[in-house]
Amino acid sequence: MTNDKNKPNSDKLDKIVAEAHRNRDKRDQGYREKALKMYPWICGRCSREFTQANVRELTVHHRNHNHDDNPEDGSNWELLCVYCHDNEHSRLIDDEYGEVSSGGQALKEATNNPFAGLAGLIKEKK
Repeated sequence: MTNDKNKPNSDKLDKIVAEAHRNRDKRDQGYREKALKMYPWICGRCSREFTQANVRELTVHHRNHNHDDNPEDGSNWELLCVYCHDNEHSRLIDDEYGEVSSGGQALKEATNNPFAGLAGLIKEKK
């Protein structure tokens, strides 16, 4: 009687495990796995080195920001640590809103000069 109740659950579990294996195999063919096999496990910006223990902190960055552009030669990929990857995307967002760009250009030319009257004050004290 107990075996009959466990049979449907066992079949369901077998299906879940089989699907998990299929998904893993599919991921292994994905661009992240290809990039990790193709490139050394070093962040392209800060040069931090990664091992099997912390490779989960290494991400694949799409240089042209198009996640659908995945050439087999990996020319649109670079490995970045999660911190540098976040920084790269933050700079892209800053560019969109007109803040400091990745090229280091300032927002606008400064119009306020806090030291404008300083020369006159110094002359008065002498």
